[in-house]
Amino acid sequence: MAGGKIKKEKAKGARAPSNHYQGGISFHKSKGQHILKNPLLVDSIVQKSGIMSTDVILEVGPGTGNLTKKLLEAGKQVIAIELDPRMVLELQRRFQGTPQSNRLKVIQGDVLKTDLPYFDICVANIPYQISSPLTFKLLAHQPAFRCAIIMFQREFAMRLVAQPGDNLYCRLSVNTQLYARVSHLLKVGKNNFRPPPKVDSSVVRIEPRKPRPQVNAKEWDGFIRICFIRKNKTLGSIFRIKNVLSLMEKNYKTLQALQPSQSGSIDNADSEMDISRLGGSKEDQSMDMDYGSDDEMEMDEGDAECEGSEFKDRVLNVLKEGNFEEKRSSKLTQQEFLYLLSLFNKAGIHFS
Repeated sequence: MAGGKIKKEKAKGARAPSNHYQGGISFHKSKGQHILKNPLLVDSIVQKSGIMSTDVILEVGPGTGNLTKKLLEAGKQVIAIELDPRMVLELQRRFQGTPQSNRLKVIQGDVLKTDLPYFDICVANIPYQISSPLTFKLLAHQPAFRCAIIMFQREFAMRLVAQPGDNLYCRLSVNTQLYARVSHLLKVGKNNFRPPPKVDSSVVRIEPRKPRPQVNAKEWDGFIRICFIRKNKTLGSIFRIKNVLSLMEKNYKTLQALQPSQSGSIDNADSEMDISRLGGSKEDQSMDMDYGSDDEMEMDEGDAECEGSEFKDRVLNVLKEGNFEEKRSSKLTQQEFLYLLSLFNKAGIHFS
């Protein structure tokens, strides 16, 4: 649980549902405030996390501390980041005077705007509105942590773990799996929360790849965005779209105008600061919202083929060389995307 203001309200008879309260504190679904109330589920999450006694644990959105208590029992230290000042006070009150108090550090603030400290493992039940940007903020963190065990809205989680050919395989799947191994651990029903959301949840394990792939994140993102404009169309059709060719040709001419030393630098650019930007808001949904079935990027309907040009032929020749013209992004593997990007770069075609 994290985020949003806590509003302490007086009970209004039977109209105020009791399960929206804990210790006199009210929770608001609109703020992403859903507290895990099932102690067996909390125990299961901690067990599946594989926490070691020497671990520094990052918890995002501790809420009233139900999960925090179990994390303190399992690890060396818990660093909890909480936006809501009332929840911060509740945490401090709950653990004050206990043997665990000196092993709990609470940081009040927005996790997306906070410089993350060193940690070994992240275990969190987060506000689902920040799912995508938080995922990529964690993956951008250095030094790399061992793993993150995070509760997500179920369909978001299924997108993270989706494989080529799956209905939910999308840009989010490809971007996340470039930087991490992702696996589904546990499905969590909506009734395990107070107040209950409208959708089910899932716990996912995210393990950063070490070493980090040597890919320029900005270049990669530009390429993957184009590939998933219409993920079920052939790449040959996508790379004939007028808007796509126009954008690519503009980049191509700009790079050609630069000195060779400058144009070649794109492959070696430090991409660390760019990784966190891969988390686009399109995939972010609240716990009470459902996804549409189509994750494809919106684009002006300029699908008419461009007039013949030397640049268009160059692009199509790259697709033909790698035998990609009739393939679809929805079925391409991570290695195939990397290979196709390398072919484009080899031909002097860049996406950033």
